[in-house]
Amino acid sequence: MLDLEVVPERSLGNEQWELVLGMPISQAISILRAQCRMIKDVHLCYCDYDPLAMDVILNLTEDGIRLVFDPISQRLKIIEVYNMERVKLKYCGVHFNSPSVSPTNDQIEMSFGATHPGVFDPANQQFILNFRGLSFFFPSNDKLEHNYSHGLGSLQFSNGPPVVSKLCIYMGNTLSETRAPSLPISCYQSKCYCEKVELLKDSSGQISGVKIELYGESGSPNKQNDVGQSSLVQEIKFGDSCQDVMSSLGAPCKVYYKDEDKMKIHSKSPEKQLEKEESDYFYNYFTLGIDILFDGKTHTVTKLVLHNNYPGHYDFNIYYRAYFELQLDLDTETKCCVTSTTKWDKVEEILGEHYSKPVVLNRRSSTNATNPFGPTFCYGFNSVIVEVMPNNNYIASVTIYK
Repeated sequence: MLDLEVVPERSLGNEQWELVLGMPISQAISILRAQCRMIKDVHLCYCDYDPLAMDVILNLTEDGIRLVFDPISQRLKIIEVYNMERVKLKYCGVHFNSPSVSPTNDQIEMSFGATHPGVFDPANQQFILNFRGLSFFFPSNDKLEHNYSHGLGSLQFSNGPPVVSKLCIYMGNTLSETRAPSLPISCYQSKCYCEKVELLKDSSGQISGVKIELYGESGSPNKQNDVGQSSLVQEIKFGDSCQDVMSSLGAPCKVYYKDEDKMKIHSKSPEKQLEKEESDYFYNYFTLGIDILFDGKTHTVTKLVLHNNYPGHYDFNIYYRAYFELQLDLDTETKCCVTSTTKWDKVEEILGEHYSKPVVLNRRSSTNATNPFGPTFCYGFNSVIVEVMPNNNYIASVTIYK
């Protein structure tokens, strides 16, 4: 049984790990994977047909814990403990829920102190006791009248004192109005993250690269009070060298060398069938949601890939979401803005006849030939390739090339 510390408006965890509000879903999954001996069953729940319509949920079924993530920012919004019998909980080092301590209303008041009177929910026949960043839910089988202005403790229950059935940790005063907070400093892990990606264009209007707004830690890591957030803007252009990219973005998370190019058959170049002596390679920036392809011979940038990290896509949880806003000028009259939340339907209406027929892309690894998510469609126009998930028409990734 997990023994966890509750920190209102912040986190749930212990000395080994901590689930913090505002944490990216990738970091939360990494923690759960590392604790696989204790946390043995985790379900990922999302809306396959409209992944932005509902929250993304990690359900720890054997531990009675539900982690709710905002579908757009993909940061932790609510920590919910919905089965109090499967977990031990403490506050300031003292247990208020365990096999030997029942979380009654008196116990909650003793552990957390006084607060405003509980709010009665007649539709669900339950009381909600609210602290800042923390709510306790007490079910009631009694048909109570709405005379509870003196608090939960002033009411008489025929079946004994009410016991907490669920608690929620969140940011703010009320659960109904809570939002996922910004990335907390404790989750930066000495890395940079992407705020926004925009296109760069040369004097002729052709795409020349991208402008990336970054944010990360600032100050001395040895002085906690001096640590804060800093932001900067960097530009990555086609033709930049490896040294230029590393000077702008730092060292990549990984370097991947291409052993083959399955898309070169669609190239117009007459040299597409010639074998290259040097392998092209990617700089993978997972926390930025960006891949940068370098030519194996010249070691300069030839392609950039922006990932959206949608659940239900083959690459989910490899990258963080790259929040892009790409202004595309198809001709003097036709303009199109593609963002990380845009559906292909809207882009298709604007493009008209400006894009080619899709290429079917079916990903699979060298060790596992199965892809449970099925193929995606790739549409090309104006030096851009848009990868679309056919089941919901959301954009999985955008590739920009010279």
